[in-house]
Order: sequence, then C-alpha cells, then structure tokens
Amino acid sequence: MKKYLLWLALILAIVGIFDAGYLTYEHFQKVIPPCTIGAFSDCGKVLQSKYAIVFGIPLALIGLVHYTLEAVILSLAILKKNAIYRQLAVLLSVIGLLSSIYFVVVMLLILKAVCVYCLVSAGISFLLFLIVPQLFWEDRKILTAKIFGISYRYLFKPILFLFDPEFIHVNMILIGNTLGRLWIGKKITNYLFHYPSPVLSQNIASIHFENPIGLATGFDYEAKLTQILPEIGFGFGSVGTITNFAYEGNTRPMLGRLPKSRSLMVNKGYKNLGAKQTIANLAILNFKYPVGISIGRTNSLNLATQEKSIKDIVHAFKLFEASNTGNKYYELNISCPNLHGDVSFYPAKNLDDLLIAVDKIKISRPIFVKMPIEESNAETLKMLKIIAKHKISGVIFGNLTKNRLNPKLDPAEVAKFPVGNFSGKPCFDRSNELISLCYKHFSSRLVIIGCGGVFCAKDAFEKIQRGASLVQLITGMIFEGPQLISSINIGIEKLLKIYGYNNISQAIGSKNYNS
Repeated sequence: MKKYLLWLALILAIVGIFDAGYLTYEHFQKVIPPCTIGAFSDCGKVLQSKYAIVFGIPLALIGLVHYTLEAVILSLAILKKNAIYRQLAVLLSVIGLLSSIYFVVVMLLILKAVCVYCLVSAGISFLLFLIVPQLFWEDRKILTAKIFGISYRYLFKPILFLFDPEFIHVNMILIGNTLGRLWIGKKITNYLFHYPSPVLSQNIASIHFENPIGLATGFDYEAKLTQILPEIGFGFGSVGTITNFAYEGNTRPMLGRLPKSRSLMVNKGYKNLGAKQTIANLAILNFKYPVGISIGRTNSLNLATQEKSIKDIVHAFKLFEASNTGNKYYELNISCPNLHGDVSFYPAKNLDDLLIAVDKIKISRPIFVKMPIEESNAETLKMLKIIAKHKISGVIFGNLTKNRLNPKLDPAEVAKFPVGNFSGKPCFDRSNELISLCYKHFSSRLVIIGCGGVFCAKDAFEKIQRGASLVQLITGMIFEGPQLISSINIGIEKLLKIYGYNNISQAIGSKNYNS
C-alpha cells in the first residue's frame, strides 16, 4: 500500500508539472488559457493580476519549478531510500500546501475570481500534503523537530529570555492548558510532536509507559498540563509537588535563568494549590498517559516537628487515595531544599518513621521517592536500605543541587541569586553517579527514574544505560524547546538500533560504571 501511494504521489507531481508548465507557456506567450467553468471563473483576471507575479517571476514558473523538484525528490526517495530525500519531499509538500492556501484565499477574497488551472494545482498540492507526510511520518517528525529546534533556539528563546522567567512560565502554562482543552489544539500538537515507537514502550511497576521520557515534578504544580503533555510526546508526567495545604510560593525571585550554566535557579518551595483543590481539578479529567502525583510536606513554619510533618504528608496521601483523580503513581518528595524549618527525612530514623506511617495507609498505587543528590554515597545507601524495607516501588535521582561551588555553575551567574538552588546540567553528573550506585546495590528491588541535566537523547540514554528505567526533565525543555521530547525519543530509538536492542528495557543498566 505504501509503495502504491508513493507512486501516486509521483504521478500527482508530474500532473502538477504539466499544469504549471502549461500556465508558464501561456504566460510567456501572453495568451489567456480557456477558462469557462461558471460565472465565477476568470483566468484572465487571476493570471493578469499583480498577485500572479512574485519578485518579477510568474507564479506559474515557480509552480513548475516546485513540482519538478517534488517529482525529482520523490523519484530519489523511491530509488535511493535515503532519509534526506524523504524529509525534502515532506518539506516541499508543506511548502506547496501553504502556497496554495495563500493563493486560493487571494482568489476568493481579494480577486473574487478563480482560475481553474490554479485550483487544479491547489488540489494537487493538497493531495500531496495528505499523502507524502503520512507516508514518511517518521521523517516528518524528525524534520519537524529539527525546524522547531532551530526556530526555538535562534528566534523564540532569545525573545522569551528577555522577560521575567516566572512571567514566561505562568503564560506557557496558560497556553498549554488552553491547547489541552481544545480538540484541534491537541490534534495539531500531536501531529507535530508525538512520536510513538514500540521499541520505546515498557511496563514498569504494573504501569504501561509508551516511552521513557516524563515531565519532572516542579513544572506543572497547578495540574494544568495533563491534557497537552502526552500530545507533545511525553510518556508520563508528574503533577506538583502537591502539599496538604496550599502554598503561594517563596518570596521572589522564585525562578531564574543561568544560560552559561544551562541551569535554572529554583526557589518556589512547593508552590501549589493544595491537595483538595488539585483533586477537584484532576477528578474531572481523563488521562492519555500515566500521571503521577508528587506529594510533600506543606511549606509552613507551623510544621516545626517531624511528627507534625509526617501527619501532614499522610493526610495528603489519604485525600488522594480517597479521590477519583485517576493518577497511576505517586512521588514522595523528601528532597526539596527550599522549605521553611529544619525538619529533615534524610537521617535513617526519620525516613523510617515517615515510611512506616505511609505504609499504614495501604496505598494502592506505586510510590517513587524523590531523592536528594547532595548526600554522600554512604548516606544515600543508608537511605536506600531504609526505603527498600518499605512498600516503595522505586526512587528518583534526583532533586536540585545546593552546591553553589559546583564546577558546572558559572560563579557570576550564581552571584545574581542569593536564594534558591539549581537544576539542569550542574545536576547531571551526580545524578548519574547515584543512578549507578542504586542500580549496583538495589536493581533487583527498586525501579530507578533518572532526573537532572537531560538536554538530548545521549543524556537520557546515559541515564538508562546506568540503570534508570525512566527519565524525567524540565530544564532541558526550557532551554531547547518543546520539540526536545520527540527529539529525545527519536534519538533513543536510533541508539537502540545502533546497540542492537529490540526494546529499551534491554538497555537498562547495560553498561558498567564505577559507582
């Protein structure tokens, strides 16, 4: 079927050559072709208008060149089976469609007359657009990711980075929420970015993940993006961190950019709407991919003791367990470095007390503990030994770095922010070390989710090879653009082929690293 459609596309391009070639001949012969289909058709009015010439070149000649290129490229795609020809064919089909739409609008709304030959050309362009991008859908996704990546890095990001990051974040959430509410918004986003591949799918903790790339906690803290994120290409996503009571966020600045460090300063301190309001917002929704709820201690000085903090966390879990939110998993965030008070769940006794209390709830869904990355290997192993004793499915490595002397941080950029801690590339190496450490000692007991400094497919694949079954990100998307998710999935699929793996599960922990 695909072969026949490809030949059909080539035939359409050849028909387009004859149509545009005839109009080009008539133009240079200064003859108006016969055109007598209805009172509304007037080829002379259309072909002699100023819109029929672009920079002194007849549109007919441009069309002739376009269809000739399309035919040549499609022929090469048939004969050579090279990705570059397929991508060029897709690009030409998109250009042809957009050009035809423009000229049809001009005919109907401005000239109020139609040229039958022009309509034939527009019809051919429309059919080519229906056939070619669908035939070469993988190449279309790759091309889309390339175009959006270049556009974002060199056009949109320089503009966006001129504005306050918190302002941009709020408005990006608004746009994403709006797109997720609109059927057409989701369809267009899916068409552009969503990249399904059976080699990327896996079942983990009794949950099916279409691909391993998820949104980390800390971005969608008001639970407004669950409808659009799967269309962008995410395989899962975490909401929150959500706390028992609402919190409006720490004193500004809550967010800052460190471009040279490829990092963000984060100082939100569990900004969220609270468990009850979040439940009300989520209960009316259906989810296309696994949604997780990250739960943490309410950021309040009133929770001055560990006992009060544990009760606060347990109550939030109970509210979600009694609700109809439809989430597939939980995260227990014990590692936010921006909270008020001195309560810590890092000491083994404190962590054990918390998990004992959580065990008693008899939670029905998997729980993943969000881990710190600043603790030593010895301290991390102590925490993992405690976690492994309880009803915890896995761990996430990890959270923000507090080390302002981190060699990956630019000192001048750090000096701009007296508060907060840092995400992105400064977290990458330590996150990887801890993934390797956990995989070496607890791979048979705990699922590992890698998080920190993922900016490309190679970054994600390294975490997977070190032992992460899934990978989360935020900062990379902000610096690289929304197409990053599909780019990573495409890149991981290529890497799996290079290594000879049939499924991503075969790559997990496939390399031995010193931990």
